[in-house]
Amino acid sequence: MFAVSTSNVSTQFGTQTKKISSSVRSRKSCHQQKKIVTITKAAFKTDNSQRIFKEAQDLLPGGVNSPVRAFKSVGGQPIVFDRVKGPYAFDVDGNKYVDYVGSWGPAICGHANDQVNAALIKQLEKGTSFGAPCELENTLAKMVIDRVPSVEMVRFCNSGTEACLSVLRVMRAHTGREKIIKFEGCYHGHADPFLVQAGSGVMTLGLPDSPGVPKGATGTTLCASYNDIESVKKIFAENKDEIAGVILEPVVGNSGFIVPDKSFLEGLRTECDANGALLCFDEVMTGFRVDKGCAQAYFGVTPDLTTMGKVIGGGLPVGAYGGKREIMEIVAPAGPMYQAGTLSGNPLAMTAGIETLNILSQPGAYEEMDRKTKTLIEGILKAGKDNGHAVCGGNIRGMFGFFFCEGPVKSFQDATKSDLDKFGRWHRGMLERGVYLAPSQYEAGFTGMQHSDEDIAYTIKMANEVMATL
Repeated sequence: MFAVSTSNVSTQFGTQTKKISSSVRSRKSCHQQKKIVTITKAAFKTDNSQRIFKEAQDLLPGGVNSPVRAFKSVGGQPIVFDRVKGPYAFDVDGNKYVDYVGSWGPAICGHANDQVNAALIKQLEKGTSFGAPCELENTLAKMVIDRVPSVEMVRFCNSGTEACLSVLRVMRAHTGREKIIKFEGCYHGHADPFLVQAGSGVMTLGLPDSPGVPKGATGTTLCASYNDIESVKKIFAENKDEIAGVILEPVVGNSGFIVPDKSFLEGLRTECDANGALLCFDEVMTGFRVDKGCAQAYFGVTPDLTTMGKVIGGGLPVGAYGGKREIMEIVAPAGPMYQAGTLSGNPLAMTAGIETLNILSQPGAYEEMDRKTKTLIEGILKAGKDNGHAVCGGNIRGMFGFFFCEGPVKSFQDATKSDLDKFGRWHRGMLERGVYLAPSQYEAGFTGMQHSDEDIAYTIKMANEVMATL
C-alpha cells in the first residue's frame, strides 16, 4: 500500500525502522533519499490495540462507547489510547501521535494541562459531586455570560446532547409551537427529534435516521439545506406560525468542516424575527474554540439561544444552554419547563471549565491558534494538489477540515462528493506515520494552544509522503 525507503531514523515520534527500496543502493544514495523516506508498516505496531478491541467487542456494542471511534468510516481497527499529554496521544503499543482530535475539541489548552490538572487535584480533595449548589457554578456562569453575546442566563448540564434536547424544549415552551427547523448534515446529539435524514429531493420530509426513533418524534422536525436561505424561507412560508425555532451549527463540524456565508446567518436572524421564531446556535463544537465569544461573536450574528459543551468542561463531561433572560426564565424552578440533572454543575467540570477559559483569555491565544492552523491546512492542501489530488478546505482559528473534491463545499450535499475511499487511505497513512486525525471524512479537526510549529511542520511533511502514495 505504501512506498518504502531507507535507513534507521530517530525522531520525536520514536525510533522507527525504515527499509531501502532497493538493497543495492549505496549509503550515499540512501542519504540523498532521506527527504522522501516513508515509514513502513513494520514500524507501526498495533498488537495490543487489536487484542483490547477484540475483547471490547464482546463487552460493548461494536467494541466502543461512541460509534465514530470504531473506525468504520476509514477501515482498519481503532487505536486504543493509553495516555495523553499536551498535543500528543500515546497508545497501548507505545506509538506516539500528534493529536488533531483533542477529545473532539475540549483539549484546546492541550491534554492534561498542568494548570487545569492542579486545580482538579485541589478540588478532588473537597469532593467530586455535591448534588447541591456550589460557588464554582456562579464563577463559570459569569465567565460564559461575559463572553457570549446571546447569553444572559445559563443552565449547566452534562453533555452536548442534553443541552440540545433541553434547548429544544425551551424553544417550544417559550413560543407555544412544536415545529423546528434543522439543517441537513448538522448534528445536535442523539435525541430523537434531531435524528432526521432529509432525502435529496424531500428536504422538509422528516424521516427517522435510526431504528427505534418513532415517526412521531421526528414529524415536527423540518430539514433545510445549509447555506441556502431560500430553503428556510420556503419552510416558514409552508408552516406559517408553526415554527418554534431554528437550530444549526454556526460552523459545521459534523459533515466535515463547512463555513457559513455570513449573509446566510444574517438571513436566519431576519427570518426568525419576521416569523416569531427563536434562533439557536449549537456551539457545542465551536464554542470558545473559534472565538472568545464563540462563532456568534466571530460572525457578528447574535442568536436567541446557544448550546455549549466541550471546552467549558476542559475535558470533563459538560454541557450548557443559555440565552436571553426572558427566555431562560421559563426553565424550572424559575418557570414551568422542567429539566434537571444530578451531576449538572458538578464541581470537577466547573473547575476544569474555569481554568480552561482563564488560559484562553491570554492575549493573542486565538490569533496564534489561527496562524498555526492556517499553516497546517494550507500545507495539507498544497501537498494534495502537488500530488495531483482534487482537494479543498480551510480553517477558522483552531478548527479545520478538508475534502477530497474540487469544491467549494457549502453544504452536506457538497460534502458527499468527497472521495471517501481516498480519505480512508489518507487517514491510515497518516496514522502509521504518527498523526492522529478524526476517523471520518465527516468530522472536523482541531488544533490547540500546545501544538508547536514543529508539530505542524512534521504533519505537513507526513501529508506530502502520504499524498504521494494515494
